[in-house]
Amino acid sequence: MKEEELLEILNTTSAIQAGHFLLSSGLHSEQYIQLARVFQYPKFTARIANALAENFRLDRPAIVIGIAMGGIILAYETARVVGARAMFAERENGKLVLKRGFEIKNRERVLIVEDVLTTGKSVLELKELIKVFNPLIVGVGAVIDRCSDKFKIRNKYHYLLKYKLPTYTPEDCPLCKKEIPLVKPGSR
Repeated sequence: MKEEELLEILNTTSAIQAGHFLLSSGLHSEQYIQLARVFQYPKFTARIANALAENFRLDRPAIVIGIAMGGIILAYETARVVGARAMFAERENGKLVLKRGFEIKNRERVLIVEDVLTTGKSVLELKELIKVFNPLIVGVGAVIDRCSDKFKIRNKYHYLLKYKLPTYTPEDCPLCKKEIPLVKPGSR
């Protein structure tokens, strides 16, 4: 999938929103990408999952895992494409946990997927959570990479779209200084 195709899908579904947003990282932004607006359309979700899976097909993941909420549908669809099991981690009292009987076998091949990667904090938290199972993490895939180039994932990493937007700490946020109401659209 070319970046232009994904941008067209994002625009068609109104997934790119303007305003003053509190990201799950704690940073503020003037734009938010709500991929749930895309994932409500199976035809778009299938195209995205196919494009993401293409980068990891030869790595033969046995499990594709995401983080609730944004990663549930993406993990499921990507797992369907590569013929793997789908799992998700979810937050309980602010901490990521695996529930619902999800287990990973020793050295089982795992692909981590993320809808929008901003700081990478959630991916690192997920890697820490599943490390008790001693998996073989074959890679990390993201639909949108908003990360700074300073953050490096120590695994194979592919994204479909690099989307750079300024983010601000609450103390330095120009939107806060203009007293524009803050919206928290994320799930953390």
